[in-house]
Amino acid sequence: MKNQTFRMTMLFDFYGELLTERQREFYQLYYDEDLSLGEIAENYGISRQGVRDVIVRAEAYMTEIEDKTGIVKRFMQLRPHVDAIEKAVDELKEMNRRLFEDKRLEELCGVIGKEAAALKE
Repeated sequence: MKNQTFRMTMLFDFYGELLTERQREFYQLYYDEDLSLGEIAENYGISRQGVRDVIVRAEAYMTEIEDKTGIVKRFMQLRPHVDAIEKAVDELKEMNRRLFEDKRLEELCGVIGKEAAALKE
């Protein structure tokens, strides 16, 4: 993946619910809110090292799950294909609008578009 922060964000999106509440809190503060380890430690009355340990354990756990399942990797591989499907649907809709005005073709484009959007979720 592109960079460490992006990778960790993707892992959290897919596996964050598997973390403990404390791991989720610290993880979100560190990655989403961009707080330093020291700031988090001060807010929670623990050491900087304690915060770091919680975040590192969370990262390791999510990385281990990804190594076993490969869900994020497959999602990232599928994404360009889904984007291409959505682009083709848009072109078909436009072509249908200009040339055919076929209701059934319009309906099918809608179905394909919805299915492609569902794959992105």
